[in-house]
Formats: sequence, C-alpha cells, structure tokens
Amino acid sequence: MSPSVTPSPSLSPSPSAPRPVTVVTGGSRGIGAAIALRLAADGHDLVLGYAGNARAAEETAGAVRAAGARCAAVRADIADETAVELLFDTAEAELGPVTGLVNNAGVTGRIGPLAETDTETLRRVLEVNVLGYLLCCRRAARDMSARGSGAIVNISSAAATLGSPGEYVHYAAAKAAVDAMTVGLAKELGPSGVRVNAVAPGVINTEIHAAMGDPGRPARVARRVPLGRPGEPAEVAGAVSWLLSSDASYTTGTVVRIAGGR
Repeated sequence: MSPSVTPSPSLSPSPSAPRPVTVVTGGSRGIGAAIALRLAADGHDLVLGYAGNARAAEETAGAVRAAGARCAAVRADIADETAVELLFDTAEAELGPVTGLVNNAGVTGRIGPLAETDTETLRRVLEVNVLGYLLCCRRAARDMSARGSGAIVNISSAAATLGSPGEYVHYAAAKAAVDAMTVGLAKELGPSGVRVNAVAPGVINTEIHAAMGDPGRPARVARRVPLGRPGEPAEVAGAVSWLLSSDASYTTGTVVRIAGGR
C-alpha cells in the first residue's frame, strides 16, 4: 500500500501560543476518530493516520477542522517503516513539532480459537499491534527526547490480562506486549522529559466487532461486565486526552483500564 497525504486546507500557524500537535494512528473510525474529535475540542492540532478508508479519514478530518483544529490525513500502514516516517514528517512539515502520539491503529483478525487461526493473520496482528507501535514509538522517542518533552499514549486492551480464550489469544498476546512496551519505554524516556502511558479499553461499541465476524459481541459480552453495558468510544477518548494533558504531568508508565469493571 502506497502512503499518501491529504493536507488540511488551512495549515497556517496560529498567532497565539503553539497548540499541541498530536499524531493519532488509526484515526479515521471508531475509538481513533473519537480520540481525534476530543483532542481537537481540547486544543490539539492533528495528523490522522489511516490504513485505507480515505472517505472515513476525510470525514473525521473535516469534523476535526470544523472544531477549529488544523488537521492532515495520511494514509500509512504503521507496520511499514517508510510509512511511519512519512506520517511524522508530514506532521512536522505541515503542523510543527509533534508533541503527542496516540498509538491506536490495530487489527484482530477473525474471531476464533488459536488452533483455527492462520499464520498470515498471526503475522499481521503482531506486525500492526507490536511492530507498528514500536516503529511509531521509536520515531516519537527520537523527536521528543531531542526536545526534552512529549507524551505517548498506547491503546492496549483489557484482553492483555483476560487472555481472550476462544476469541483472539494472539491479539491478547500482542496487547500484553504493548503493556510491557509502555512500562519499559516510560522508564527509558522519563529522564528525557517524555511520558509514556497506555489506555486499556474493554468491549467498546465500534465496527471492529463486525470486522472480526461477530457484530453482536458487545451486547453478548456486556452480560459479563459489572457495569452491565459495553463502553462508547468517547469514554476512551477522555482518558487519552487527560494522559496527554498537563493534568497528567506526573503520570507515566501507567495502564489506565476502561473496561466497566471487567
């Protein structure tokens, strides 16, 4: 897949104090789109990475611009090093130095037991959810450490501790790696003034369930959630915005669980 860029129609610097510039991967739909809209409302300018749905990316970018933020949408497979570099290069060229990264892009593959999961799916899940996050974190670490400030939020999953037997053990394993990545990188980058945290959603009402072949999963799983319902993308977005804000200035190496008590 060839990376491509859709620039904002207006990317001129604001005459006021610089706004945070945040890269959100998987920013076109679901949790990523909700995060983008919340960050725009909270004063961020944004670069949205998306895998292939240009229409959804432009719809989200348009909503971000309508909220008063500058925004560019970049088609980028985060498992591709070249695409990741383009994503960050575009952000810096069009919006300014990147102050925040939200690693949100993710894939699960079809729902089912590990014994029935093909190798191609296993490889793709690990490439996007682990290698892709590492590539994005590596670029952010280089840029932010050089400036002595910045914040990274990785989107993990409650699956990292629940294991998701019979559904996607491979995805759960990848998200457990994200938790370890978060803790280790927080310790590594703390002395450079860069904070690294994660948010671990439980079952959330998004299109991902239909994509994995089980559109009714949120309602079914909700019976096992103490709060008795699936979550909404906006409920995840609020935590991400807080972790990127100055209110979380002494918070790093933390995985915030948003799973209704599960």
